[in-house]
Amino acid sequence: MKVMMMVKTTPQGDAAQPPSEEALVAMHNFNEELRKAGVLLDLGGLTPMSRGARVHYSKRQCKVLDGPFAESKELVAGYSLIEVKTFAEAIEWARRAPFGLLLRDGEEVEVDLRPLFDPAEFDVPGEAEERAKRLGAKPSAA
Repeated sequence: MKVMMMVKTTPQGDAAQPPSEEALVAMHNFNEELRKAGVLLDLGGLTPMSRGARVHYSKRQCKVLDGPFAESKELVAGYSLIEVKTFAEAIEWARRAPFGLLLRDGEEVEVDLRPLFDPAEFDVPGEAEERAKRLGAKPSAA
């Protein structure tokens, strides 16, 4: 099962100063644990929303808005994509993350965990498996 761990922050935290050296070392060590356990597929931190854009779709138009967005209450600051046997295992990895070290007094962070859909859920039966074979990947086990 592939699970996305999304680290959320507030607009104030999004524009905050870089983390301390202690926090960076702790996060590096945690990410290294994920890698050594063989569950880490990808990870990344996102630049502040002031450098981003939002694309808004309606029935008849598509509108691009440049960041930052004052009306946002929370923003995704980073992510880790992990592959685990169970959702409970993903929760345990999230509980071990040292995100608290990234925060200053009064700040909070949340981590959302969301399993990815298996491509087979959207394909004609058997097509996902065939595509995985052609790409040399194993189908994900749900």
